Amino acid sequence: MSTSAASPVLLTREGGVATLTLNRPEALNAINVPVAEAFLAQCQAIANDPSVRVVVLRGEGKAFGVGGDLATLQTDSANSANALISRLHASVLILSSINAPVIASLHGVVAGGSLSLSSACDLAIAAEGTRFNLAYANVAASCDVSGSWSLPRLVGLRNAMQIALLAETFDAQEALRLGLVNRVVPAEALDAEVHALAHRLANGPTQAYGRLKRLMRQSFETSLPDQLEAERVNFMASAQTQDFKEALGAFFDKRKPVFQGR
Repeated sequence: MSTSAASPVLLTREGGVATLTLNRPEALNAINVPVAEAFLAQCQAIANDPSVRVVVLRGEGKAFGVGGDLATLQTDSANSANALISRLHASVLILSSINAPVIASLHGVVAGGSLSLSSACDLAIAAEGTRFNLAYANVAASCDVSGSWSLPRLVGLRNAMQIALLAETFDAQEALRLGLVNRVVPAEALDAEVHALAHRLANGPTQAYGRLKRLMRQSFETSLPDQLEAERVNFMASAQTQDFKEALGAFFDKRKPVFQGR
């Protein structure tokens, strides 16, 4: 599964790892409607491919992304914004619902809607020197692409308020301290670190990962009794999978399990 290098969003495959690359480097991967359309199409392709066991999201060139393309919004702002946001929101819903863990690979600048998008991923690794800014307040806008949902869950309400209202730039180490990213690595090691994590997850129990993702995400809105019941139902479903049987067999045989994602 791959796309032309001319596409604004590339989709490439290496085994069970699908890599989505924002491919508008001349504009620091600013997201316009063609980018949003291509991104949604590629997310839909991933969702329809059960062989995908992990997704990596990255940006080509000098930055992960600077957010929405403001030039897109200069004319007919409301309709342009709706065309952009509706496609990005549909993409976020897909990435949050699929079994495959989604890893954000961050470098350069991560701002505006690109920061919201990276925050919607399951895991994030940043290169040293990466700069972050939610930035919406600087253009007199509220946030989109799940920023208001993801950020408070990742960094807490007070920190999310500070990030949103002050719209100040902060570095990768601060992002790590806040819990916005999982790891910070030297810039030259970013690709190797993401590659290693992606392939580790691609060899894991994919259905269990999906159940864990959904349980974690719903837990903030679910009562304890309902969450306990959801845990019971999901564990029972996991126990019926081939991977669960393989894990138990490997445990008692004292060998490493070989998961198939089934």
